[in-house]
Amino acid sequence: MPSICFYFQVHQPFRIRDYSFFDIGNSHVYEDDKKNEEVLNKVADKCYIKTNQKMLELIHRHQGKFKISYSLSGTAIEQFEKYRPDVLQSFIDLANTGCVEFLSETYSHSLSFIYSKNEFKRQVEKHAQVIKKYFNQVPKVFRNTELIYNNELASFIEGMGYKGIICEGVDRLLNGRTPNFLYQPVGAKNVKLLLKNYTLSDDIAFRFSDKGWKEFPLTADKFKNWVHDVAGNGETVNLFMDYETFGEHQWESTGIFNFLDQLPTEILKHPDFDFKTPSEVIDSYPAREVYDAHDFTSWADTERDLSAWLSNSMQKESIQRIYSIEKDILACGDPSLLKVWERLQTSDHYYYMCTKFWNDGDVHKYFSPFDSPYDAYMYFMNVFSDLECSLKELRLSKEKADKKSKKIDQLADILAFGKEVKIKPVKKNKLILN
Repeated sequence: MPSICFYFQVHQPFRIRDYSFFDIGNSHVYEDDKKNEEVLNKVADKCYIKTNQKMLELIHRHQGKFKISYSLSGTAIEQFEKYRPDVLQSFIDLANTGCVEFLSETYSHSLSFIYSKNEFKRQVEKHAQVIKKYFNQVPKVFRNTELIYNNELASFIEGMGYKGIICEGVDRLLNGRTPNFLYQPVGAKNVKLLLKNYTLSDDIAFRFSDKGWKEFPLTADKFKNWVHDVAGNGETVNLFMDYETFGEHQWESTGIFNFLDQLPTEILKHPDFDFKTPSEVIDSYPAREVYDAHDFTSWADTERDLSAWLSNSMQKESIQRIYSIEKDILACGDPSLLKVWERLQTSDHYYYMCTKFWNDGDVHKYFSPFDSPYDAYMYFMNVFSDLECSLKELRLSKEKADKKSKKIDQLADILAFGKEVKIKPVKKNKLILN
């Protein structure tokens, strides 16, 4: 019985403001609160609220046979808490149906696995805590930021106790095979891989409203036929996409909500098909073959690699500088500085610095709040410079306090043990201890 596995990514970054060189040392306000609230309200009204209502309606209409999954970044949840608690409540309502699975990821939607396994583990554990807090679930399936994946990640995630990972079904790694089966990663025995069927996923996410596409218009009946063609050559059709597909990237006027409304009914017309969450897919089917990913892959751009975030010197320098201060940040014990550092790890900041052209470049420009990649880099590095200054000032302040405390302790020890103290009077009534 082939299954449809829907997964949606829900993420919002804390965008930084136009933080100039002259702000360094004078202002510790880094984020564009107005822009963050504005964007969240727009997406919430166009996508989150309407789509969550539709998903809830579909779950009830099909009496629990329609199932879906989400990954909500920690930064998105924080913005829901701050600006739109109604959106957070709508996800809680979906969780309460028992038909929705919430996945694990890095808290700040970061690239931490590439640069610091300790920070990666800290963020994954922090994210799991907030998922438990709001949705009363302990995540068992992991999805890395932008579906970034390789063999090493699989082994590490297995060590953290997860049973599955979702990732991109990359053609060069599949080498003619279908993504419509579970796969076994190299180097891990107890983890299964769910590979995105990017052709069918992108038909909805990117091509739905493209009037130049030969399959336009896409109807639920037509899509149902493509899915049903998998019968006999697959056990799970993994449809993974940004949640903003519904209402934001594909506007309501395109008919995307009508398509979504009709799709489960069309899919379920075939008695051999059903909907499953990622955990249910993992529990239902065996891994058929091995998926070997030596190098990092992702679901971004045409290359399906890390070039969306790490292809030029601006991106590489800024992210290397961020992780270079990890030890000092964690040692300083200041929650506010830790929060700034954590949010500066968010992958979007490096995405905005991308200098790709043509279609991929247009996508990067669409999402960026800055006029150019160079502005994104400049403002980011200005923020980083101020964070470094704050960290240095805090360290010097602590060292000064420690020295003062040490002198007081020495004096206390002398007095406590009754040792002889020679005191010389000096000007301004100061005392010198010999």
